[in-house]
Amino acid sequence: MAHYSGLIDKYRDRLPVAPGTRAVSLNEGATPLIELVNLPVLVRKKVRLYAKFEGLNPTGSFKDRGMTMAVTRAVEEGARAIICASTGNTSAAAAAYAARAGIACFVLIPEGKIALGKLSQAMMHGSVVIQIRGNFDDGMRLVQEVARTTPVNIVNSINPYRIQGQKTVAFEVIEALGDVPDYHALPVGNAGNITAHWIGYSESVGEKTEALKADAGMRQYKRKKIAKRRPIMLGYQASGAAPIVRGRPVENPETVATAIRIGNPVSWQQAVAASHESGGWFAECTDEEILHVQKLLAQTEGIFCEPASAIALAGVLKDLELGKIGEGSIIVCTLTGHGLKDPDVAIAQSAQPVTVDAELPAIERVIRRHLPKT
Repeated sequence: MAHYSGLIDKYRDRLPVAPGTRAVSLNEGATPLIELVNLPVLVRKKVRLYAKFEGLNPTGSFKDRGMTMAVTRAVEEGARAIICASTGNTSAAAAAYAARAGIACFVLIPEGKIALGKLSQAMMHGSVVIQIRGNFDDGMRLVQEVARTTPVNIVNSINPYRIQGQKTVAFEVIEALGDVPDYHALPVGNAGNITAHWIGYSESVGEKTEALKADAGMRQYKRKKIAKRRPIMLGYQASGAAPIVRGRPVENPETVATAIRIGNPVSWQQAVAASHESGGWFAECTDEEILHVQKLLAQTEGIFCEPASAIALAGVLKDLELGKIGEGSIIVCTLTGHGLKDPDVAIAQSAQPVTVDAELPAIERVIRRHLPKT
């Protein structure tokens, strides 16, 4: 059995890389597509519901898919350093892949607005972390400005190679199901991931899409037809950071889902094009709805995702109740990051540890109190 060595080697013929290009890889991709068996019964909906758990990538989020491509191309072009603005996951992935490649990494993060699990990753991998007194959108603006005067490669999703790596989720979903789902739901922050998914599905039916404007000038690669249709794309935003839903930028976005706390997405137009072409829609969920579903998923299915990931499932459950998604549908939700990325939020909404004396009777009393009733 051949050793799996990452998504570039697996999908090289469908990515803009030369046959001899050395992949900067941490064996990302090949994440599980998990069927949710308890939740549909609980909510009394006759649907097939799947979670594409991207939290099991090497740095714990879907960002690794794009970063392997972005850093591979940066190294091939002779870059000595990369830079990104981040709410957390991008910084973790950029730092890890830069370390793997042996190049420098600079990350701009909003001061006090990043989950500690993600910040610790960027720091541990040796990147230079620059905290700014501003939000992600300020960081994104500054990254683009500094790249014009300093020899660094931007690895945010404005880098077209990021999108190319992330499109491979669609290939894996088709391979796992043997077909495309009826609906594919995602969280939407900077909007690159829903764009990437749609590009992957479009290429899988042998079609181009208006969702990617930056294709010109890339090395040619095959558009391998492996499906006959494309899914309806569903994008969900947090109520406090829902610029696409509102139809205008949000100046001071706020949500517990830090990974999508973005007020002016750089891939806004491409995401809207993907939604329009697929017949899909954007909608919003409150922080309360997000946290409820994060906990529900963990306690009914054993899957621990970060709050931003949970919005994909929260939105689907909401739209099932509204009748926007019909019974009998096959639905995939991309869970973009692992719950350990933001442990403080998880601990705050969970039952606290029970402290007792180190004696058998005390332990037995706690167990009896919490045993399920027959």
